[in-house]
Amino acid sequence: MPDRSSRQASVHSVGSNQLGMRQFNERIVLQAIRLHGALPKADIARLTRLSMQTASMIVDHLIDDGLLVKEARTRVPGRLGQPSVPIALRADGAFSIGVKVGRRSLDVLSMDFTGAIRTRDTLDYPYPDPATLFTELAARLTRAIDALGDDARKIAGIGVAAPLWLGGWRDFFDTPPDVLAAWNEIDIRRRIQALTALPVEFAKDTTAACAAELVMGQGRGLRNFLYVFIGTFIGGGLVIDGRLHAGPGGNAGAIGSLPLQKRDGAAQLLNTASVYVLEKAFAAAGAPAAAAHDERAWSASLRPLSEAWLDDACPAIALSIASSAALLDLEAVVIDGEIDRGLLREIIRRTDEALSHFDWQGMTRPRLVEGQIGTDARAMGGAILPLYAHFAPKHELFLKPLET
Repeated sequence: MPDRSSRQASVHSVGSNQLGMRQFNERIVLQAIRLHGALPKADIARLTRLSMQTASMIVDHLIDDGLLVKEARTRVPGRLGQPSVPIALRADGAFSIGVKVGRRSLDVLSMDFTGAIRTRDTLDYPYPDPATLFTELAARLTRAIDALGDDARKIAGIGVAAPLWLGGWRDFFDTPPDVLAAWNEIDIRRRIQALTALPVEFAKDTTAACAAELVMGQGRGLRNFLYVFIGTFIGGGLVIDGRLHAGPGGNAGAIGSLPLQKRDGAAQLLNTASVYVLEKAFAAAGAPAAAAHDERAWSASLRPLSEAWLDDACPAIALSIASSAALLDLEAVVIDGEIDRGLLREIIRRTDEALSHFDWQGMTRPRLVEGQIGTDARAMGGAILPLYAHFAPKHELFLKPLET
């Protein structure tokens, strides 16, 4: 495989000349296999609209480059002829590192070319203090890189997922007044870039989580969906025509900011449906706030408090979904989060029930789908960013559904 610097130089140069077209075709082939799994050359050609000769040449080149691998021959049921040879992504063909800077924890993970997590490192804290966080992050980046050994030379880069306004929520937490305000003067991507020679990509945390769901979860079968991630604060992302839509400010799909009209005045969805509301209820009852994020939230002792939160949160989520569907004509809404899966499924059930009480005349009611990634979604989405920057096509309209 060429060294990382030469591949970086090549993949960013996509044009109409022969060399540029080959690089673009490589990305199309890689993306097709990433979305559909291992494919024989004939299916790759049909899916990408490349000629059989061109597809075969591109596949062979990517095998030589260490990014693809031949699997054992298989016979497709109902298809005559010789068994086909599926072509798959090579797990050790490339690696990336994902970083999630959150309001409650720092996550650093390394991911291989197939999306499998190789290492994971987590630091929990009551609030993110920039005075110590970057020192802790530097140590964890070093550990993640060292753990890959000789494969560290194949790291495509570091992807960072963080809230756009990490310092904007100081009124919600019991923190020293100046700690979160200090984030307003910090460019997170630039600070992390100063820690490493690897290229650093950045995305809003829930946009990154949406990217993980798009590439490795429900998004492989959906073209237009709103993504909702229920964490300390509820947020989301947006996929239109199979592409992640970040918006000009990088904040598309920010469902937590949607307004609600309540008896005591105007509010936002995040004031009702965020897990920090449940955390406060638990803390007031003498239970650990962290229990709101795991199976304890659905235990017999804490379930009444969770039920009370659901009674407020689910109708509010349903209202926000109905408003979004009226504007975006959504196929589905994917709901995920860093909470217990039983609690998540109850949110989906109750929200779907609440949606049945809306008048859907003139709109299409989107179906609700459980997300597949869970707690790791933001860090995994971060890790996807450099892989996409290096290996994914800039335009995916060239792909068509695989004919069966």
